[in-house]
Amino acid sequence: MPTDPQRKAAAKAVKAAQKQFDRDSKAAREARRKAFAKAQKDGLSLREIGELVGLDHSRVGQIIRGD
Repeated sequence: MPTDPQRKAAAKAVKAAQKQFDRDSKAAREARRKAFAKAQKDGLSLREIGELVGLDHSRVGQIIRGD
């Protein structure tokens, strides 16, 4: 682990950035899952959703199920 103050600060900043990225990624995945589920509820097929976002329909189904 870094010992001088500048390196310690840099290490702390990297850890904080990674933690924020992880939180943001989780929130984005959940928002996508909800949007896909709502689109399906509103009548779009898994294939249609997949075509809109460039994913295979089976992957869309996995996302909706939370797999």
